[in-house]
Amino acid sequence: MGARRLLADHTTFRVGGPADAWITATAEADLVEAILRCDRDDVPVLLVGGGSNLLVADEGFRGTVVEVAVPGVDAQDRGDAVSVTLAAGEVWDDVVSRAVARGWTGIEALSGIPGRVGATPVQNVGAYGQEIAQVVTSVRALDRSTATVTDLSVDECGFGYRTSRFKQERDRWVVLSVTMDLGVSGQGAVRYLELAQALGVEVGGQAPVAAIRGAVLGLRARKGMVVTPDDPDTWSAGSFFTNPIVSDETAAAIPAACPRYPAAAGVKLSAAWLIEQAGISRGFAVADDAPAAISGKHTLALTNRGSARAADVVDLARVVRLQVLEAFGITLEPEPVLVGLSL
Repeated sequence: MGARRLLADHTTFRVGGPADAWITATAEADLVEAILRCDRDDVPVLLVGGGSNLLVADEGFRGTVVEVAVPGVDAQDRGDAVSVTLAAGEVWDDVVSRAVARGWTGIEALSGIPGRVGATPVQNVGAYGQEIAQVVTSVRALDRSTATVTDLSVDECGFGYRTSRFKQERDRWVVLSVTMDLGVSGQGAVRYLELAQALGVEVGGQAPVAAIRGAVLGLRARKGMVVTPDDPDTWSAGSFFTNPIVSDETAAAIPAACPRYPAAAGVKLSAAWLIEQAGISRGFAVADDAPAAISGKHTLALTNRGSARAADVVDLARVVRLQVLEAFGITLEPEPVLVGLSL
């Protein structure tokens, strides 16, 4: 086991204290063995990939961090589609870039999302009209409750909006690899209005996957959603709050100007709109000298101005959530995983 490392050095928020121990797993067998050994010894485990969806307490993590760094890509040509199996440690945006270069379709709108493959089914990562659940065919995972490795079909993954079985049963499952079916036409469907406008096509139309990727990267960059090492306005976990899904009755009480979309369990409202209308503007901070602030580019991103601690980020998140609750009676839920912290 390695020396104590700061989680701040391994997360896009750049906050978080030390871990008691650190293991970097570069082979599936080593990853499984490390987790099961910790489980046998009753040692808490924190899985870390790209660190783009974690907010870790300043006190750090009392246990072992297992860094998922297992590489591997296997593509099987099926004529009108390609089946791609990706190891959990592959860098997600590198995967998207290679897929686009080959004319594979189905994940091009997920460009620019930081992190590694293993996190994508956990969150059911989605953006600009695409989500992982649309392409996943199976997920290979370690079931810590039985100490066995199993393959789960897409129906067994329990995918929903920004959630999955792996997120709901976080302490049980460790994603080892993801298999997905991608198209091969080089043309992607454009399902999101903002993206369609950027591309100059109608919603429901098509565009070359390279053009879609370029447009998405441009949109994300303008919102501060592409991590840039020398720009503190991008030191965040991306969207900090998920878009709330509410009942039809609750949605009807929200001003009609609030963007809304049909959802399986009700109506999905725009968290960014709710935040802005509750009086939280871009660049907002709890004090002029506060080291954590809302991004100057997008109200969904809480950022580390350069010297923030995890406690500063949580203080900001609490203020945002409270103002939305007081204004609209809706409690926003955080998207990142909070470790040793609570709102």
